[in-house]
Amino acid sequence: MSNCVALMVERPETSGPKAPGPTHVAIIMDGNGRWAKQRNLPRTEGHREGAKAVRRAIEACVDQDIRYLTLYAFSSENWRRPAFEVDALMSLLRLYLERERDALHKEGVRVRIIGERERFAPDIQKAMEQIEVLTRGNQRLHLTIALNYGGRGEIVAAAQHLAGAVAQGRLTLDQIDEQAFSKALFTHDVPDPDLLIRTSGEQRISNFLLWQLAYAEMVFVDTLWPDFGADDLRGAVENFMGRQRRYGGAGE
Repeated sequence: MSNCVALMVERPETSGPKAPGPTHVAIIMDGNGRWAKQRNLPRTEGHREGAKAVRRAIEACVDQDIRYLTLYAFSSENWRRPAFEVDALMSLLRLYLERERDALHKEGVRVRIIGERERFAPDIQKAMEQIEVLTRGNQRLHLTIALNYGGRGEIVAAAQHLAGAVAQGRLTLDQIDEQAFSKALFTHDVPDPDLLIRTSGEQRISNFLLWQLAYAEMVFVDTLWPDFGADDLRGAVENFMGRQRRYGGAGE
């Protein structure tokens, strides 16, 4: 899995009404490797500390009344990393899904996994299913974890699904619109993110939720993911709330 907030963004707009807080926050959790390197530790230690930051982010979202949280945990490109690092990440994922399952359920967190699962070991796929089934009825926080996920792949899969529906006569071409396309995505029952946060100072979205982030506000912070905490989230949310959101309509 992949201090006061240092915001690498233009000063937010101050005119106009103050925006409400975000309903859905998405986070690209970046900087585990650099955190470890700064401390002369193996990269695997950075990932272990990053898992602790996941817990802090979940607690902070609950405290700040954020209903939806999506975390970019393992991209489809991450398989290209050295085998020892991928193996360590898989071991950490197993441990996380097993250890956190009951605690997340008790706290009222619903967990969903998005991405292509087939490449994961059978026991990991089973753990994914178990945590989703156990937490399905929870409503306090909707936590989506992106694993073996890529935004382009998701869009291709949605296009294939819709093309198949047309070929089978279940759908006509003129019925394919933005709403139909959104319903074919992994996130079909989750509102689009209002706010994207990326840690570690990088300023790109790295193939994450390409369709869903069309109108999201973006905040980039210098904090490395293992150091990310409630104050960092609060700072990003305050920055978001100070902006005047525009959607391209008349007068905007």
